[in-house]
Amino acid sequence: MGIKDCCRDCSCFSCFRAKFTPNDESPLQPLPRPKEAEGADGVPFIDSSKEEPDILIIRSINSNIQENGFNHHTARYELMNREIEPELVVRRGQPFTLDIQLSRPYKEEKDGISFIFTVDDEDKPSFGQGTLVGVPLTKKTDKHYAWSATLESANENNIKVQITSAPDCVVAKWRMEIDTKIIDGEAYSYSWDTGIYMLFNPWCKHDQVYLKAEDWREETVLQDIGLIYRGTFSRIRPCIWKYEQFEKDVLECSLYLIKNIGKIHGTFRSDPVFTARALSAAVNSVDDNGAVMGNWSEDFSGGTEPTKWIGSMDILRKYYKKKKPVKYGQCWVFSGVLTTICRAVGIPCRAITNYKSAHDTQSSLTVDYFMDENGKIMEELNSDSIWNFHVWNEVWMLRPDLGRVYGGWQAIDATPQEQSQDMYRVGPTSLIAVKLGEVKRPYDSGFLFAEVNADKVYWRYKGPNEPLKLLGKDIRGIGKLIITKSPGRWQFDDITHTYKHPETTEEERVTMFKALKQSENLFARYYLNEDFNDIQFSLETRDDAKIGQPFNVSLVMKNRSRTKDYKVDVILRVDAVTYTGKVGDCIKQDRYNVSVKHESVHEVKINVTYDEYRKKILDQASFNVSCLVTVQDTKFEYYEQDEFRVRKPDVKIVLLGPAKQNQEVAADVYVENPLPIALKKCEFIVDAPGLERKLALKVRNEVLPGKKAMAEFKFVPREFGNQTIAAKFSSKELEDVDGFLNFFVEPSKEENGSRL
Repeated sequence: MGIKDCCRDCSCFSCFRAKFTPNDESPLQPLPRPKEAEGADGVPFIDSSKEEPDILIIRSINSNIQENGFNHHTARYELMNREIEPELVVRRGQPFTLDIQLSRPYKEEKDGISFIFTVDDEDKPSFGQGTLVGVPLTKKTDKHYAWSATLESANENNIKVQITSAPDCVVAKWRMEIDTKIIDGEAYSYSWDTGIYMLFNPWCKHDQVYLKAEDWREETVLQDIGLIYRGTFSRIRPCIWKYEQFEKDVLECSLYLIKNIGKIHGTFRSDPVFTARALSAAVNSVDDNGAVMGNWSEDFSGGTEPTKWIGSMDILRKYYKKKKPVKYGQCWVFSGVLTTICRAVGIPCRAITNYKSAHDTQSSLTVDYFMDENGKIMEELNSDSIWNFHVWNEVWMLRPDLGRVYGGWQAIDATPQEQSQDMYRVGPTSLIAVKLGEVKRPYDSGFLFAEVNADKVYWRYKGPNEPLKLLGKDIRGIGKLIITKSPGRWQFDDITHTYKHPETTEEERVTMFKALKQSENLFARYYLNEDFNDIQFSLETRDDAKIGQPFNVSLVMKNRSRTKDYKVDVILRVDAVTYTGKVGDCIKQDRYNVSVKHESVHEVKINVTYDEYRKKILDQASFNVSCLVTVQDTKFEYYEQDEFRVRKPDVKIVLLGPAKQNQEVAADVYVENPLPIALKKCEFIVDAPGLERKLALKVRNEVLPGKKAMAEFKFVPREFGNQTIAAKFSSKELEDVDGFLNFFVEPSKEENGSRL
């Protein structure tokens, strides 16, 4: 049966297959199995009493898991290591080999063999959408940008075939069939049960995600554990996060999110720009029933508190099983999960922390604050906010949609802050565009520019019928520090310079004005009239206080006038604040009326005790400190604010003996109580190599001030080399305390012997 004339331009599976012809020019006929009897395994067998059969039958295929896994850097995927029915995970644009057993020797002049690849989850695979591909077997190929199948060797009834996918092929799970045909003779089709998971390839120069720097490629694709930074600009806090991109169900869940939640189909699944943008929406649950539900309240009932997550695997497994959003996440959780998914599918990805991150809701590139007569921020008037820290991601890729110059690191953000094209997502945004102030470039470069480089503007609000009074501006308060984990090291890299020029430099101000000229918002820029400048003000905080200790905030006033004294009214205020910038209860407020003598320095100070802040402290133990100053006999008013965080202790982990592969290791985990009160209902959560599930270790007795909460645990590391233990501690009085230990596991004697 041939092809109907009306179907000659059709790219559906049946017509494509009929048009595809190995080794001759006649259309390949429908491919019925030969009439020989079938064996117990369902594969036809040939009567040995006959002479050499005409038809060429595929007996079996060896997917060369070990060889292909090593060459494609995919050997650690759980799919490749299953004892029963392992599946193949490879990277596009790079050859992988298959050993194929035939019913008889392959004869080039007689036999035609072709490989048909289809994307497994597409309802109607088609050639036009890149979800259906046919490849004839040849001796060699000169094509570098298309699929190919090359005969490497032939030995009796066995052939070794090298398959190379196109470097821009669809990233998905593929299925393979092999068609054989004798010239002017019968045809046969073999369906391979093993799936082929095709990933993006940062090692392939023709792939859009190619990353030349080997250290960053290793870190952002293959590293399965890392650090996500929280805390504050003055007190950076590294937190362990287990990405676990190679574990069971993680790759399958990642591909499900791309197609079913991100709604990316057909050839669009080959484009890392579309994929990354889809994932930035699919990881949060706001629009589309995505993976993680956000929660910034104090009520986490019905789910897991964001600070208690250690890694992505449990989240993604739970989501993949029930297809319902997992509760709950905040920015670092969204970033950790997004990092896992991108690394799983082969896109280089790293977690980024921006300290003092602006949330500009009006696209004005300014963050506006309104104060009442007591210096209190008026939440009802403030829609903009500044987060003490915010975590997003960067992915590496070329940007052919923008031009070659805009390739490299691109920012994406899965935290649902603002809508982009009717969905809560950000990016991918070229860092080059942000640094150049090109706020109209897709995607969302204006929003990201404001996050790292907006100006803070303070206003005095006296009522709806009174004009606003400009109290001050801060051009250095946003994007104080932008960092990511260093490649191959347990410390951070300062990458602030990749987002913007140094603050207050001419380049930075020129870029800011360039961006503002593109803004359509009327509040794009205001300038402070600094006619009065006799007194210089400086708000100072102590940045090394431990939780449980008192701290103080001081305002230093320096009168630079040689002759004039000034009377100054000061309000110093300390408020609890979430890391997202939402102000909570006032902890303490003091008023001062002082005289600042000419050519002198005067200091006022507010002291805060633990008893004053213990019941009002919020999620990250952070405070907003501020001052409102009025200089009498002038019209000058001054406002300044800063953030401050008391430091929580670290969980310490100590091995009680050498760590050896496949041998039990004992360890202690402990934390010292820094509070002046006892800790009750103490518990450690420990994740160590070789454990099937995390350990929950309860501390029986309450822990007195200055004493240690301690527990012992045991584990059996199954792999040698560098390993990590992660631990979290919580109690009724002290939460969100964590720590980790990097250590080396010595290989077993058997492993040493095999290496020798």
